[in-house]
Amino acid sequence: MNILPTFRQLRYLVAVVDLRHFGQAAERCHVTQSTLSAGLKDLEDLLQATLVERTKRKVLPTPLGETVAEQARALLAGAANIVETARSDGAPLSGPFRLGTIPTIGPFILPRVLHGLRLAYPDLKLFLREDQTKPLLEKLKKGDLDAVLIALPYDVSDFDALSLGDDPFWLAAPPDHPLIRSRRATVSASDVEADEVLLLEDGHCLREHALSACRLNRATGGEDGFQATSLYTLVEMVANHLGVTFLPEIALSAGLVKGTDVSLKPLTKDSPPRHIGLVWRKSFHREDDVAALGAYLKGRMAGLKITRRQKAP
Repeated sequence: MNILPTFRQLRYLVAVVDLRHFGQAAERCHVTQSTLSAGLKDLEDLLQATLVERTKRKVLPTPLGETVAEQARALLAGAANIVETARSDGAPLSGPFRLGTIPTIGPFILPRVLHGLRLAYPDLKLFLREDQTKPLLEKLKKGDLDAVLIALPYDVSDFDALSLGDDPFWLAAPPDHPLIRSRRATVSASDVEADEVLLLEDGHCLREHALSACRLNRATGGEDGFQATSLYTLVEMVANHLGVTFLPEIALSAGLVKGTDVSLKPLTKDSPPRHIGLVWRKSFHREDDVAALGAYLKGRMAGLKITRRQKAP
């Protein structure tokens, strides 16, 4: 009968492969460095294989170590799913649920829906993580998150996804800007001068969505121009007459520009919106939880938007 690795040994390996550092890996696993090192050595002895290369300056996983660590992540995630399934006991959205969200969605949606979600599902323990799309999907793939709330289009072919609703863009500009002062109710993307457009820095998917919606090339707002790190910074830049930008409706309906010297106009209907999407692993066993969360959020999305008959905040 083969002796199998323990979950503790597998956690040690995954931590070392992820962090490339014994001390940091030991902190993550809440053990001493010597305990972690001994546990990893026992795993290598058990498998009769070298999983990491050790030097005085760094730790590098071997190709086999990378492969074993990837399989270990799946085993650890499966074990965690067993525990969560037992805790939830079949009740929808009960027990812990780890939701990731991006900075251009989370602050503008979650504060307006979490109270109602807690009332609807009082046994839910929701843990939130905010980050950019790429690292969120990496955490989702590893099993560190149960689902993520992101903006589409984005390549999520390795996952299952549910569209919760459209989120069109509006032009944000100083009040005296010609496009704002124009009597036209909407703004065409072709009317916007590319060299005055302010965007978020590279890495934010909203940048790509805005470029697509407004049919601008990817050099717009490039290295030689101003790039913001948040929507709040973009608004301040516009208010200080540094240029114009494109803001998602969901953020405007939450009062993003309220109290600022910024005026708004919606883009024409032929400008493609971004889409708010809920994304989860195809292998995720809590389908009922995802369905319940998706249905709740989708039902609330309509009330968080601005109709064309309303005046934006």
